[in-house]
Amino acid sequence: MIEFLGQISWWMWIIIALVIVAIRDIFFQRAHTISHNFPIIGHFRYILEKIGPELRQYLIANNREELPFNRIERGWIYASAKQENNYEGFGTDRDIYAHQHIFINNAMMPYKIPENHANIEDPSFLPCAKVMGLYNNRKKPYRPASVINVSAMSFGSLSAKAVESMNKGVQMADAYHNTGEGGLSPYHSHGGDVIFHFGTGYFGVRNDDGTFSMEKLIKLVNDNPFVRAIEIKLSQGAKPGKGGVLPAAKISKEIAEVRHVPIGKDVLSPPNHSAFKDVPELLQFIEDIAKKTGLPVGIKAAIGKLDQWKELAELMKETGKGPDFITVDGGEGGTGAAPPSFADHVSLPWVYGFSDLYKLFKDKGLTERIVFVGSGKLGFPAKAAMAFAMGVDCINVAREAMMSIGCIQAQICHTNKCPSGVATQSKWLQSGIDPTLKSARLAQYFKTFRKELVEITHASGYEHPCQYQMNDIDINVDDQHLSKELDNTYMYKKVPVPFNSMQELKDCKYLGGSKQLTEHA
Repeated sequence: MIEFLGQISWWMWIIIALVIVAIRDIFFQRAHTISHNFPIIGHFRYILEKIGPELRQYLIANNREELPFNRIERGWIYASAKQENNYEGFGTDRDIYAHQHIFINNAMMPYKIPENHANIEDPSFLPCAKVMGLYNNRKKPYRPASVINVSAMSFGSLSAKAVESMNKGVQMADAYHNTGEGGLSPYHSHGGDVIFHFGTGYFGVRNDDGTFSMEKLIKLVNDNPFVRAIEIKLSQGAKPGKGGVLPAAKISKEIAEVRHVPIGKDVLSPPNHSAFKDVPELLQFIEDIAKKTGLPVGIKAAIGKLDQWKELAELMKETGKGPDFITVDGGEGGTGAAPPSFADHVSLPWVYGFSDLYKLFKDKGLTERIVFVGSGKLGFPAKAAMAFAMGVDCINVAREAMMSIGCIQAQICHTNKCPSGVATQSKWLQSGIDPTLKSARLAQYFKTFRKELVEITHASGYEHPCQYQMNDIDINVDDQHLSKELDNTYMYKKVPVPFNSMQELKDCKYLGGSKQLTEHA
């Protein structure tokens, strides 16, 4: 038999294999009509379908065509993170007449940096112009030392090495790192400022029955002085108003310890909070946390209906209390996996949601009390300038931060098979991440971003982007009147942010970031 098999040539083996596949397709499988009706050849259809996204991404789609981030946008992040040439030559290849294209109005004479200015020593120095918690007299007010920071992404959704890389990176860039609702892990403890974030599952600060534990939150804050603020998630852009299930299969011993959940059981994150049931109780919950931790407390949400936001604004006006910061997420979805019906249709895109919310708080005279944080594909200097002109004080980036440490936009984050090791718990896949290298790249992306935003700001005649007003930015609206200033587009004017000088921000005793903490220790 062995001698007979040895006489069969290689091409005969191929024919035998194809015959076996054909017999299997015709007589034994009924799940796939195409391969049954077209044996062997039908398999090519499924192969092309499987590799179709990669073919389109690398061979077919043009530089400006892909979503959520096109090749030019990804390339700018990669080049900025690696400190490579991120310029483009021979003029823009964008369609500058396209809907929603942004135009920044430059000044006739740019802002001239005086001698001994903070940006001469550090061209990327760009702290937040407002202080979180100062209006409400919190015990530990906090001025973010960077206007760009890492948005809420959980350990468990991201790999340990990805979280470690981001935390080391924000420490190098003097930014902050939002934990996401997965709890405070050891990988968040590498020197960066941290915003502790929790949602309806109260991971890391929950009792055995899944309810909120104030005692655990107080202990967490006391044990980890690098936690600089608390953020309560009401909803997120990917799936506002929808709960979630953490399957038992994904709960490792380490994740169970970080999140305070049992091993071997599915864990439910309900759509609603159990710690409060209405707006007055939310307001009291915020005040209780702020009083017992001493930290600024904020809320995060994607924006849809405004009724309860109006109620919150009215209560804030009446009581003098309220959140120290509000993070507005875009309904276009982010790192969180969600059904297409939610990601595509539930809640407003960032520009519409933020403008609606800002107008509401502006009408109540509350904007100066609140630090507004924007989160929704704002990790590019021109988009950030637009966001500042609309009233934002800081921006958070998630997918842009992931790309700076190696994410290739494979869009399979929810499968645990992320090829770059960023959004997976596979030890093998994340072994390719070198936190020492990747942290430097995230820090460099942040520094390049801030440097270019500072340069754009100076070109507009301002020292800090908080000075942008709505009429400093034009946006293409329609064919009848191709571009309008933001105030005419969104029908409000931003309230001027009090600002004297960059040096005053640098000297602020509440300024965050590792360098500033050392100086004021």
